Amino acid sequence: MSWINKMIRLYTDGASSGDPGPSGVGIVYVLADGTTKEDRYFIGSASNHEAEFMALRIGLLTCLHHGWRQVSVCTDAKLVCDSVEKRYVKNKHFSTHLQVILKQVDQCELFFIKWIPSKQNKKADALAKLALREPLRRFNEEGV
Repeated sequence: MSWINKMIRLYTDGASSGDPGPSGVGIVYVLADGTTKEDRYFIGSASNHEAEFMALRIGLLTCLHHGWRQVSVCTDAKLVCDSVEKRYVKNKHFSTHLQVILKQVDQCELFFIKWIPSKQNKKADALAKLALREPLRRFNEEGV
């Protein structure tokens, strides 16, 4: 099986009501066979940027948990995309999130990240907003 047949596509988005305020993340996993899985979490109080970083953290954590180590991420968060590509973020508050993400990325066999327009990320956006409005599941690092 070629590497392209094992690649997982990950769409992530974060939403916040306030800056900071109650926040949620939405994640869509497109598996190698074309099936999709969806996830959403309420993450408590965060800024929108922080929610975007958390969406990627949670998505990668889930991928690694399931043994999916070839990951292509699509995000409409330019700050997150640029920070991961450069392996640097100026804001110290986001630096903690970036360090966790980079450790996760280093565990992947293949990793790609690209920025996409919001209109191409509608499902992850809807899930993030739903997690914000209906906080049924709170993210917990141990309970992926």
